[in-house]
Amino acid sequence: MTRKTAGERHQDSAPATDSWPPEAGAVIDALIAVHHPARRRLYEILTVGGPANVGQLARQTGLAVGSVSHHLKRLHRAGFVTPAPELARDTRESVWRGVRRRFSWSADDFLPGSVARDVADVAERNNFEHHTRTTLSWMRDRSTYPEPWNELGLSADNLVRATPEQFAELQAELDRVLHAWDQRCRDDARSRPDVERMPVRTIVRAFPSDPGAA
Repeated sequence: MTRKTAGERHQDSAPATDSWPPEAGAVIDALIAVHHPARRRLYEILTVGGPANVGQLARQTGLAVGSVSHHLKRLHRAGFVTPAPELARDTRESVWRGVRRRFSWSADDFLPGSVARDVADVAERNNFEHHTRTTLSWMRDRSTYPEPWNELGLSADNLVRATPEQFAELQAELDRVLHAWDQRCRDDARSRPDVERMPVRTIVRAFPSDPGAA
């Protein structure tokens, strides 16, 4: 019997469409896919570290090979990863690459009490917990980073009275700054591949809050 190629083996989990951002029910599928702790880790490893095979991903995450394959299929179906059969050493090896996505959503987009709203609420909590875990990990381990990375890091907060229009303006400005900085980093990495780099996580939060709120 002829063995299926790596590309053929993953046809069953291929996304129904290549369009982005997702619409209607596809939004819920995307939230379920990426806002899962294990799948979020796999997605970040592939988008930041580059293509990897299932065995490499299992060693990096401590997950079983079968579990990694299962999570990758969910990410593939939602359009966050794609097979890279051209990088496989033989037909038995499954190599994957991350697909960088800009994905904005709000739990308020869904009707209260609906299944979709429940999924969105869980995804929002999972996203917050992911940010918290990564922040605490940095605080715990930063002294072990090599110089100058052990001295880098920023935190800023502000509290000011603003209108909804001013809040939206801040959101748009921050998005433009982060997107432009991200692109400059990627362009520089292509032109200077030998310069030392580390993944830098940016977490920006802004929300209405009562002064002195606990």
